[in-house]
Amino acid sequence: MERCVVRCVPCESKLTISFSLDGSSKQMLREQTEPLGKVLTRIGNSIIKTQSKGKKCKTSKEKSEPPEISLCVNEKRVPEDTVNADAWLDGAVLHVGDLKYKVELNPPTFTLCELPSSLMAGFPVCPRLEMEFGDLNESKFRWFKETSPSAHMSGDQDCWKEVGQDRVFTPSNQDIGLKVMFKCTPGNGSRFGEPKELLSSGVVEAGPGTCTFDNRHMYTQKLTDESTLRVVSYNILADIYAQTDLSKTVLYPYCAPYALEMDYRQNLIKKELSGYNADIVCLQEVDKGVFVDSLSPALDAFGLDGVFRIKERQHEGLATYFRRSKLKLLEQYDVMLSEALTTDPLHRDLLEKVSTNPSLKEKIENRSTMLQVTILQSLCDPSKILCVGNTHLYWHPKGGNVRLVQIAVALKHMKQVVTEKHPGAGLIFSGDFNSTPSSGLFQLVCEGSVTENHDDWASNGPEEQIQVGLTNPFQLASACGAPAFTNYVGGFQGCLDYIFVEPHVLQVEQVIPLPSLQEVTTCVALPSVSHPSDHIALVCDLKWK
Repeated sequence: MERCVVRCVPCESKLTISFSLDGSSKQMLREQTEPLGKVLTRIGNSIIKTQSKGKKCKTSKEKSEPPEISLCVNEKRVPEDTVNADAWLDGAVLHVGDLKYKVELNPPTFTLCELPSSLMAGFPVCPRLEMEFGDLNESKFRWFKETSPSAHMSGDQDCWKEVGQDRVFTPSNQDIGLKVMFKCTPGNGSRFGEPKELLSSGVVEAGPGTCTFDNRHMYTQKLTDESTLRVVSYNILADIYAQTDLSKTVLYPYCAPYALEMDYRQNLIKKELSGYNADIVCLQEVDKGVFVDSLSPALDAFGLDGVFRIKERQHEGLATYFRRSKLKLLEQYDVMLSEALTTDPLHRDLLEKVSTNPSLKEKIENRSTMLQVTILQSLCDPSKILCVGNTHLYWHPKGGNVRLVQIAVALKHMKQVVTEKHPGAGLIFSGDFNSTPSSGLFQLVCEGSVTENHDDWASNGPEEQIQVGLTNPFQLASACGAPAFTNYVGGFQGCLDYIFVEPHVLQVEQVIPLPSLQEVTTCVALPSVSHPSDHIALVCDLKWK
């Protein structure tokens, strides 16, 4: 029996009826409140029109009669005055002359199914899949590769060899030069929808060889147990910055142009992140399109859900991912730091002091710096709740005064969240803080206070100087210490990235070693053909106390 797929969602006014007739696909969009008889008449008229077009010779007196058309449930005709929403039931049978179509109401369906444009040997291929009425975990996947280069051009079914049945496929060096085919069938329990078949747009290309993160993956081959959380913080270098002429000619002239292309870098980023088997991943400089089209489909396949916060007036932002088998998303309390400073009474005293210097106040207000705050709950022990802060502070080398104000706002905002909204929640505060271990910011976070006379208040000269003593409402420590560098470019090498934790809540169990100086400088500096960003990911294992 042929299939007649009906999509009917109560919150929508129309339904869609799809089936094949005489070799062509028919799709009808009709009102849910319309009588069934009108649809059946429409089908008949469509058949007459098709038959008329197909006649090469006909007289003006010839008139085609439509075949008998009806819809039956349990072999009984559905009255034609029944509205569409009630008529098209799952398992009903549409009769079109001698043809019979079994109605499938809201079967599992892929609404989006795409392969990445760039495939590299040794790097996971993660399709972008979106579906309705189904579950990706209950769908079927099959991967095929050509038996020889361009073999698919022959049209012979023997030109394909099955190579996998998982959602993700990693080509090997033996697959270089071959195209890949992906067949996926949407599922939901025992129900399966219409399968999709995708052919890669290009062939598998050679990878870059050894990458800076390959040795690090030796420490993260297994998932952590229920008492441990693996945390990653990583500025992945937004494509809108990597693709500028400034980046190619001034910032990263040592990097091969193709290695700055988004598709190439995304292959490296996805492989690097998936290999860490992390429970929480805080990313900075995430392009909105990359979050939706590349990262989320890939990390979803590896068990991670994510939330995104775009930076106002920018096309990039912050992303926080978490392992859904261990953690549940409770709430989000994201803020723009400049807006919080000027509008939230919580920061009134700090605003008054900043306002004594209009030049500094204007600079801070013009910053679109975001703080992403995500509340996560342990699934195995609901009493364990985490407040995960993720940020990327002002970048300018002389902006230490701005960053001190930003961090003060961030810490106070998160303290209010864990005090008033989620009492007892522990804090993990990750990001690119653009501050070295000798900065006032690092002193404030790790030592608990910074004086009003700290040098950073005069970081951009006396015209932007204010005098403010700050205290940290949390007791925090840098989980990964103070590495020699987390950012290594031609003109600068230093530690700018941190994962701050509360030692009385989470104990550092393991810090994944960073790449060596030799690995980082193999291609002069970062980014390179073997490293996708100008920053290095921080990775550590934290144990609940």
